[in-house]
Amino acid sequence: MTTDQPIPVIIDCDTGVDDALALLFAVRHPGLDLRAVTCVAGNTDVDGVVRNTLTVLEQAGAPKIPVARGAERPLIETVRTARHVHGHDGMGDLGLPAPRRAPAGVDAVTLLRREILASPRPVTLIPTAPLTNIALLLRTHPEVTRNIERIVFMGGAVATGNATPVAEFNVWHDPEAAAILLTAGVPITMYGLDVFQRVLVPGTDVRRLRASGEPGARLAGELLAHRGPATGEDDPAGGLGDAGAVCAVADPAGLTTHRLPVEVNLAPGPARGQTVVDRRPRAGESEIHDGIREQTLVDVALDVDVRRYVRLYLETVGG
Repeated sequence: MTTDQPIPVIIDCDTGVDDALALLFAVRHPGLDLRAVTCVAGNTDVDGVVRNTLTVLEQAGAPKIPVARGAERPLIETVRTARHVHGHDGMGDLGLPAPRRAPAGVDAVTLLRREILASPRPVTLIPTAPLTNIALLLRTHPEVTRNIERIVFMGGAVATGNATPVAEFNVWHDPEAAAILLTAGVPITMYGLDVFQRVLVPGTDVRRLRASGEPGARLAGELLAHRGPATGEDDPAGGLGDAGAVCAVADPAGLTTHRLPVEVNLAPGPARGQTVVDRRPRAGESEIHDGIREQTLVDVALDVDVRRYVRLYLETVGG
């Protein structure tokens, strides 16, 4: 994606500690043009997501980027938030001020359609949340795909899940929406748990950010420190999480992907929400006996240059 012009991007999020880290990076990276942000229930309720998103944009010193409220629940499932991870307010209970900005006067699907079709260059969509808004957009306004360059979504897992042994939270939260995403008919990159969990900012850099006098950098440090205890270290590193997916748009060379068939398990039971990624070198007995089923080919992230993305994030957000 090397170009003299910034890449137009739209983030669909459930802000969320690591969604906030992603927004801070997107606002400050000179190679990205953040056109809009849409909000969906996930890490916390959708009204909390809108509030958190507006607060982060203010702290980052972002221009007046339109922010829209989206779906307050999945297509079929009930809402199942992740407050046990992200705190009661979804932002690590840091006590951030209420935003002065107001959301756009339209819903998320309307804003997505408007900004995608109005962009002079094809847009890259970066969903870092359950995919409900994106599914509603694709089903209601399929014409938008003609001006979508790529969808880079944080979701899924090749190996191990987090919401269940095999399912990642964003896909598990709304499996039907994730299945619809795979029918978009545009190039798709899956930035899943296999790389998501590996990009950790060292504790020394987290402390440096927390001590910064610049509000956006300091907020990044506080958010990384909140994610740090999961590493179980005395001087915990902070996981970039969703922000890694935005790094992958700004610097795709740091990500190793393989083009593989992917489908979402929609059946009831313990495997519901699993992203089934076919890494076999050849067809097996199932295809021999039952025939080959059509499956979406997705650029699945299998490896990441951790140091490269950590350096990119720190240089962009921390200065």
